[in-house]
Parts: sequence; C-alpha cells; structure tokens
Amino acid sequence: MQTRIHPDLAPLPEIQEADSILRSCVHCGFCTAVCPTYQLLGNELDGPRGRIYLIKNLLEEGSMSRQAESHLDRCLTCRACETACPSGVEYGRLLDIGRERLGARRGLLAWGLRQLVPRTSIMSFAMAIGARVRGMLPAVLADKLPRERYRLSPSRPSAAARKVVLLRGCAQQAATPQVADALEDLAGRAGIGVMPLPSEDCCGALEFHLAAQDDARRRMRRLIDSLCAALDAGVDTIISSASGCGVTVKEYGEIFARDPDYADRAKRVAERTMDAAEFLAGFDIDCEPATLACHVPCTLQHGQKLPGAVEGVLRSAGFTLTEVAEPHLCCGSAGTYVFTQPELSRQLKARKLGHLEAGSPDVIVTANVGCQLHLGSGTETPVRHWLSVVQERLRSIRPR
Repeated sequence: MQTRIHPDLAPLPEIQEADSILRSCVHCGFCTAVCPTYQLLGNELDGPRGRIYLIKNLLEEGSMSRQAESHLDRCLTCRACETACPSGVEYGRLLDIGRERLGARRGLLAWGLRQLVPRTSIMSFAMAIGARVRGMLPAVLADKLPRERYRLSPSRPSAAARKVVLLRGCAQQAATPQVADALEDLAGRAGIGVMPLPSEDCCGALEFHLAAQDDARRRMRRLIDSLCAALDAGVDTIISSASGCGVTVKEYGEIFARDPDYADRAKRVAERTMDAAEFLAGFDIDCEPATLACHVPCTLQHGQKLPGAVEGVLRSAGFTLTEVAEPHLCCGSAGTYVFTQPELSRQLKARKLGHLEAGSPDVIVTANVGCQLHLGSGTETPVRHWLSVVQERLRSIRPR
C-alpha cells in the first residue's frame, strides 16, 4: 500500500511505525472472510481492509469524520484478521495508533468504565450488591453479573521447588475470584510456590483500548514495578489466568519500546509472562471426565497466538471436547464492546452459543472473564472458566 503521510505527522515515531504497517498490506482481502463485523454488516468499511484505508486517510489528512470514526468504534479488536493475514499486517497495533490520534473515547459510558473496572475493591462491592438485587435490575445490567462467585483456600506446598506469581486481573478478581484461586491451588498441588503480589494494579488494557493511553501507561508502569520486584525476589514466571490481561502484559515490551526508563523492565516482564495453558502444559494432569465445549478467547488464539493450547491441556487431562464450528469467531464480549456496541455484541453471542451448544456439552468452558460472563447470560448450559473445571475434577497433577 502506498502512503503519503501528513508532513506534520511524518516525523513522529509512532506514525512511522504505522506507515510501515500500512505499507505491508497488499489488499488481498483474506481478512474480510474472518472478520465478525464484516460478516454481520457486509460493509467494506466495517472490515479490516476498509478500516486500514480509514486509518491511512487519517494519517494522510490529519483528521477523520465522525462517520468514519464509527467504523473504527465497531471493531472488536479480535485480531482474527492478523491470524488470517498472509502478509503479517499488525492490524491491532495500527488500530491502537489510529485510536490514539483520535483521542480518548468521550462520554459518560467510557468515563464510567474507566473509573469502575480497574478498581477491584469498588468493582467487587458492585458485584456483591448486584448479586443480591439481580432480580430487580434491568437485563442489560443483570446479564453482566456472574452466575457464581466464591473463594477457595488454595493448597500450599511445604517445600516449593520454584516460585511463580499470578496475575489475577482486576475484572476477574472482582467478578470470578475463584478462577485465580483455582490456578493457585493447582500450582500448590503440583509443588509450585505462589508469591503474592501485594499491589497488583490493572494491566492497563481497558484504558489503552479506549484510547486513554497516557492513563493506561501509568497503570502499566505501576504493574511493571511490582512484577519486577517479584522477579528480583526469586519468582521465575508470571502466569496470567485471564487471557485479556495476558495479551496486554506480553506486549509491554512493544508498548514501552521507546521509553528509556521502562523499555528494559517492560521487556523483562513481557518475556517472563505466560498464559495458564502454557504453564499447565508442563504437567501431567488427570481429571474426572466430562464433555466440554471450549470457546478460546480471541485474546488467546489471535492475540497471544495460542490456538489449541487450552484444548490440548483439557484433552490430555481426560476431558472430551465437542466439535465447535467457526472456532475463530469472536463471541462479542471483547472487553468494553458489550457495553459500547450492545446489538452487535448480542448477535455475535447468539451465533457463538449456537455453535457451542450444538454438541450438547456438560459445560461450556472459556479462558477469559469477559467471555465467561457474556456467554453465560445467554444459555442454561453452565459457562465456566476452564481452570475452575480442572481444579474441581482434579485427581492428580505432577510435573512432567
């Protein structure tokens, strides 16, 4: 793709990065075949190729109309287009740069999400109150509440062979704290020590994708400081049980590449971070059998490039997995998308649940809290985090 970047923007390092990404696009259109919004709306501008052209125009002209901006707003940032792209176009990074040029999302909804979600204590209180009055809440709010929310007392080894630190995630810790507890219990039963992270801050994903990137980087720096302190204290691995957090932390090295104070520290954290599926793949696990339908979040299969990782652990542990059509397709949760684009989100949820329920599973499992809550609001089949299912049905776990 040929570009003529606006002369006022051309010297900026992030614009030079965007220009390089734009030039790697060859207009093949493979991305449109896997784009959820293009499949629903059939509009070229609501697919990756069209949005790439809109960002190109933004960087060449220096501005964008509100109508054009709405097409960017409808993007789920699922990054299925990146998986399909034969040219390796870094669409997600390009979109972040474009959204940053447009500025932070305005309005009461964006402001409220930024104030509430990253604050775990406030979010936890809201979830607890919401659960008590669920029947009196409108469906748009009741649907966002977890079906189950509890705590576990994880096992702790008497003599740990190694130490890890767990990223619990702000939204997950508020909505489904049992998930990180389940991972800690599995690690303990396997003889792995878990070091607490006393000051875990939000990973910054929510604010970053709402284009409040300065605020997001402040949160990221605080988390980097805490994680580097844990690494200095003897932790060898950072494990994320929420794939939305994990993909962001793994990209800290790129986000802070031009920050002289944090480039090395961010890269160190990113390189030591792994998803729970990567971690548990190193163990022999045996569980009581069940039939599961697995929805792999976009942040895991497309963002972290780990398709099949969760399924591999589940199959080796003794579970039967049903065949699920269109496994690449987003469920419509996509972080804040469920709030900002509710109708498109509902359509994608119905489509995904149709595929997941087709094999009559005992349980639908996923790997991210947003997907879990979103899908759980549309079916009577239990929708749970896969770590909770493994922990409850565990018979044995030992290092390979």
